[in-house]
Amino acid sequence: MAQTVSLLLSAQHGADLEGVIEDRGRPVKHVQRAQIILLSAERLPVLEIANRIGISRPMVWRWQQRFAEEGIEGLLRDKTRPPGIPPVPQAKVHAVVERTLREPPGAVTHWTGRAMAKAMGLSLRTIQRIWAAHKLQPHRIRTFKRSNDPDFAAKLDDVVGLYMNPPRHAVVVSIDEKSQIQALDRTQPGLPMKRGKCATFTHDYKRHGTTTLFAALSVLEGKVIGRCVPRHRHQEFIRFIATVERSVPAGKVIHAILDNYAAHKHPQVLAWLAEHPRWTFHFTPTSCSWLNAVEGFFSKLTRQSLKRGVFRSVDDLESAIIRYIAATNRNPKPFVWTATAKTIQAKLTLNHPSESVH
Repeated sequence: MAQTVSLLLSAQHGADLEGVIEDRGRPVKHVQRAQIILLSAERLPVLEIANRIGISRPMVWRWQQRFAEEGIEGLLRDKTRPPGIPPVPQAKVHAVVERTLREPPGAVTHWTGRAMAKAMGLSLRTIQRIWAAHKLQPHRIRTFKRSNDPDFAAKLDDVVGLYMNPPRHAVVVSIDEKSQIQALDRTQPGLPMKRGKCATFTHDYKRHGTTTLFAALSVLEGKVIGRCVPRHRHQEFIRFIATVERSVPAGKVIHAILDNYAAHKHPQVLAWLAEHPRWTFHFTPTSCSWLNAVEGFFSKLTRQSLKRGVFRSVDDLESAIIRYIAATNRNPKPFVWTATAKTIQAKLTLNHPSESVH
């Protein structure tokens, strides 16, 4: 290549190139290319142009030639380059997707990235990209439980109606028991959390007994009435609802939402209800614990207080539970239910079209 290249610029080209250089929004590469052409028009040697701009001589030659062939538009456009590795054919991608959606051969239950890469003759990273592009996650699975209650729709309407449109001059409570809560003590003290390190505790533990928590969540207020007892028979259940009875002001009707545990339907419980006519039990459909609002409180209790707790006795465990209930009642939040019964039924029908909800 010649060390000096003479480019003839029209007045319009010169003005356009000056505009590119002065435009503060232009990329640096566009400015450098415009400078190459303007300096070349001044008949400067290639080496001096390269030194002034801070680039290589081949780069000067390349953009001189591009300008001569395509003009200013050629300076502002990068030519596409062929990839170093040819892309996976679309037919191959479809084959990976179709094979992923089928069960793998042998005794395994699902495809892994390495197994699919070996079966298709591709790299693991290629398989991962294909799966990500088609939102495939063979390693994940979601469990579900479908209620077979013949009165599912009626019970659903009843419970959801209490949540969304509670009766006036009435109290709606969600009642359940969390049984077999273990008082677990660790065999050695754990280490606290530090910068860059999470907290630790031993995998093994010591058992110090169990307790059962009866809880009633007031839907409108968000307050919880709780009682820890050694067992969860109908006798303990009657004593607990009697406690709830004493906490509700006189003159208010009580609507209680419960699951289908046998103790809730014991003849002695029914006899107690007959003696307390302001109570009405509303049973959730079978296998529908998600409809019972107090289950959300149990979940928070487990995650925030019990899961990482260290309890050296049942008394320690029950004290921690009572403290958590007291803290909840100091800042109660009303329970808010937003999904209508019609929406829930439509979603169940959509996910399981072969099974209609009556």
